[in-house]
Amino acid sequence: MAQLVECVPNFSEGRRPEVIDEIIREITSVEGITLLDHEMDASHNRAVVTFVGSPMEVKQAAFLAYKKAAELIDMQTHTGEHPRMGATDVCPFIPISEMTVAETVQLARELAQDIGEKLQIPVYMYEEAATSPARKDLAKIRKGEYEGLRDEMGVNPKRKPDFGPDKMNLKAGATVIGVRLPLVAFNAYLGTNNIKVAKKIAKAIRSRSGGFAFCKALGFEIEDRNCVQVSMNLVNFKKTPMHRVFEMIKIEAERFGVAVTSTEIIGLVPNAALIKAADFYLRLENFSSDQILEEKLKTAAEMQQRSGEEFFNEVASSSPAPGGGSVASAAGALGAALTSMVSRLTVSKKKYKTVHDEISAILARSEVLRRELMDLIIKDKEAFDRVMVAFKLPKDTEAEVKARAVGIEDANKGAALVPLKVAEKSLEVLSLVKVVAEKGNVNSISDAGVGALMAKAAMDGAILNVRINISGLGDTDFVGKLTGEFEGYKARGEALVEEVLRIVDQKIMNA
Repeated sequence: MAQLVECVPNFSEGRRPEVIDEIIREITSVEGITLLDHEMDASHNRAVVTFVGSPMEVKQAAFLAYKKAAELIDMQTHTGEHPRMGATDVCPFIPISEMTVAETVQLARELAQDIGEKLQIPVYMYEEAATSPARKDLAKIRKGEYEGLRDEMGVNPKRKPDFGPDKMNLKAGATVIGVRLPLVAFNAYLGTNNIKVAKKIAKAIRSRSGGFAFCKALGFEIEDRNCVQVSMNLVNFKKTPMHRVFEMIKIEAERFGVAVTSTEIIGLVPNAALIKAADFYLRLENFSSDQILEEKLKTAAEMQQRSGEEFFNEVASSSPAPGGGSVASAAGALGAALTSMVSRLTVSKKKYKTVHDEISAILARSEVLRRELMDLIIKDKEAFDRVMVAFKLPKDTEAEVKARAVGIEDANKGAALVPLKVAEKSLEVLSLVKVVAEKGNVNSISDAGVGALMAKAAMDGAILNVRINISGLGDTDFVGKLTGEFEGYKARGEALVEEVLRIVDQKIMNA
């Protein structure tokens, strides 16, 4: 799997969608970036954007986002419920695949240096990227928010940024960049507008006040809903799961005669976090994620993709097998697959009902050939391996030399028979392609042409492998028999592919 990093920048803008749209356009302008999610909150006056890509792509997209946010957001006039210190307030990186925390920290620091030097925005590093234990906690870095930090920078040495100027960028503010593992942003709304209740509950559950070890919490007033909210970040949802925190919030709220009216998740949430909550509330026994339909389908799809990737990686490696014989088999299987596709696109249309039975029969046969040719990919590699084993037989005595020679001869015969079978099957695929090119769905005529070319390439490649495997054999009868067979396949195959391509060209010109 490729290196992937998730980036979740938080912007101090939740009331002007057009501003966030422009920032997102900058992010997605980088080729290879996938936008996963974006949310805005007017009361907090904050937006959260989530995207993923390769390390260099993510760093480039994040820089463009910072630059655009600095142009469009003015911290001198910004107000909102959520603590903030910059236009791009915080930007965490999360390693997703094939990335260590150390590599992700290096990426975060490279971005921080660019932001500090090129945009003249003060940058602080937090969590795993922190330059000192005192700066690991985001809340401590952001203490005093924009206004407090503005007044202390350049005066208090403890507030000196890790990168960039030691003075506030008055328009863009300052920012915090870090590395963390996936967290759950979880909010609970209370049936009261008394902010003191929300703040007391937040204090009771957050880690720095003696609450849950991996819970960060604040109380906010939500004016547009005339209520208050306990806003949380669960930085390790496995050790501090949502349902435990939610139950404690309910208990604390009951002390004040208040109910929890609803909850929400901001941004993306790991599937395991929801499974834990479902398991708790439904009191499930021996439940596992394997029982979730979507998870099972995803696993099956990933396994299928990995299987294809592994084959290409093995072919590209320095190992001599799988080699040309297996690739020829794969080409034949693809030719059969295209034959099946055109057949399915034909039998499903009323326009072609007169050939329905004939094309249905071809579909059934092409699927058999596809599976047989896929099996021959493995059989070709196994036959080659047997040749290698034969060459490693001992040859210290005259008897051993003779036995080794017989072993090599027999192994090479077996290695020649497999690609001969590939050539035979691929020739049959060509004969099926000819029919679907003549009578199949005209909108798929180019697919029929490609199917013919793949089958012909498979046959030609297989014949090359037959020839190389029989070139040193002493059994002239065996060599003569196989030579006659593959020469017959080749002649018929060339005639068939020529006819198919003539049909394809004619139908394309008449389209």
